[in-house]
Amino acid sequence: MLDVVIIIPAHNEEKFIKKTLNSLLGQTYLPARIIVVDDHSTDRTADIVQELAERHSIINLINRRSKANSLPGAKVINAFYDGLATVEGHYDVICKFDADLVFPVNYLRTLVDAFQQEVDLGMIGGVCTIYQNDTWKVEGLTNLDHIRGAIKAYRRPCFEQIGGLKRAMGWDTIDELLARYHGWQVKVKKELKVKHLKPTGKNYSRKLPLQFGVSVFKMRYGFFIGLLAISKLAFRKKSLYFFILGCLGFLKALMLGESKLVTKDEGLFIRQYRMRNIKRRFLLT
Repeated sequence: MLDVVIIIPAHNEEKFIKKTLNSLLGQTYLPARIIVVDDHSTDRTADIVQELAERHSIINLINRRSKANSLPGAKVINAFYDGLATVEGHYDVICKFDADLVFPVNYLRTLVDAFQQEVDLGMIGGVCTIYQNDTWKVEGLTNLDHIRGAIKAYRRPCFEQIGGLKRAMGWDTIDELLARYHGWQVKVKKELKVKHLKPTGKNYSRKLPLQFGVSVFKMRYGFFIGLLAISKLAFRKKSLYFFILGCLGFLKALMLGESKLVTKDEGLFIRQYRMRNIKRRFLLT
């Protein structure tokens, strides 16, 4: 049996957090701990978590105070690490989940079975769905070979080998690329459909496109692959504004010589991996 620890950073999630926790408490495979890090909420998020923690010993609440900026990246990962710091003793799988999700009852059982069956499996997750036109549809912001940042699960040795999660925007792309760099498999279980109750990016800062361009530079994508990455996300968001600011962010980081998030060798692997995928998709079209 594998011990699963779940860490959930939360900020003003009173509408959703109870549904998320109840869906985890109802799993056919229960986690060893669920740690909710309430990050400076101004609503009843912490109260709701505390009420559940008093009835379920596996739930723990941590209160954290940070700036109210909701830009993704360092804020959510700093909260994650506050939760990780309270994990003592043995665990086999560490999960970073969002606070606005409803999981199918077999979610954790499926992940654990996969980890037990495949010794080189480093990361795994399902797919996020959103409610549109009276039905739940896959949230198509990324390719289906990428695990969304909302539903990440890591085998502990893989998590440690990649150096944990980067405290920067792009952390949920770098982790998979570094896992592959170190020889781990990364898998998406498309049959595991997680209900995402709040659309991605609903509360993100208007500076998000600029920061995305900076993160692409810091991941050592290079100009050509970086331009494709910005273009693809702008297309999916149907936003020329995103494309323009994303390019400006990349150029700004280039001119300022921003520090990189990966080494030169890791960057070379990332570019080669991205180019192989681009060629594969081009040949299939």
